[in-house]
Amino acid sequence: MRAVDTNLLVRLLVQDDPAQMAAAVRFIEPGAWISHLVLAETVWVLQAVYRRTRAQLATAVGLLLDHQHLTVQDADVVSAALGHFRRQQSADFSDCLILEIARKAGHAPVGSFDRELNRLPGVVRPR
Repeated sequence: MRAVDTNLLVRLLVQDDPAQMAAAVRFIEPGAWISHLVLAETVWVLQAVYRRTRAQLATAVGLLLDHQHLTVQDADVVSAALGHFRRQQSADFSDCLILEIARKAGHAPVGSFDRELNRLPGVVRPR
C-alpha cells in the first residue's frame, strides 16, 4: 500500500489547489496509508497555517479515519486520541495521540509537565 505525506493530506482536506487536489485523489484511489507522524503534522498545519478550529480539526481527523481509500496507522489509537481531543478542550491532538500510542504499547503512565495533558487519564506530572 502507498503512503501519503502531510502536504497531500492537506491538499485533500483544504482543497485550495485544484490541480494538486485532483492529483492527490488519483494517488489515494488505489488505497493509501497515513502514519501517526503525518497525521499529527497535518493537524498542526491545519491549526497553525489554516487557522482551523478544534471542531474543524476533529472533523478532519474523523473524515480521514472514515475515508474509503485511506488507512490510518492504528486507527483504534487515533480514534481514542480523537475522543480525548473532543472531550478535553485544551489538550492538543498530538498530545492525545502521544498518550494513546504509549498506552497501546503498554508504556503508561505518560509523564508530562503540560498542565492540559495532565488532565487526561494515564498522564502524570513527575515530582
